[in-house]
Amino acid sequence: MADLTVGIHVLALLYIGLGGFLAWRWPKSIFVHVFFALWGVAVNVFPISCPLTALEDYFRSLQGLGPLPGGFNAYYIYGTVFPRSLLPLIALTALAVLAFSYVGAWIRYRNRDDAPTHQVRQA
Repeated sequence: MADLTVGIHVLALLYIGLGGFLAWRWPKSIFVHVFFALWGVAVNVFPISCPLTALEDYFRSLQGLGPLPGGFNAYYIYGTVFPRSLLPLIALTALAVLAFSYVGAWIRYRNRDDAPTHQVRQA
């Protein structure tokens, strides 16, 4: 179950990073994404515990393992996926991608009524 939780956590992180692009196709999904994006920022900026990390720690304890040292990101991502020294650059890039996805979603939403409509010809 701990491994399943890791997989769900990875999917949640991908959604936090890239979910704004879903709003290009499904505009109402932006509301869910804003919550996840704010949550992602909050757990990395403030001392708030992520429920997925707590769940993984619980499943790890059932296996006789200790909690993740430093949390999910510190254990699985920092120093593994990218070096810690790149963390500021990664954070800025993630914010830029998020902003780009939201601007694109807004532009697509704003222009949704500009698409040509098919009118029925009257005889």
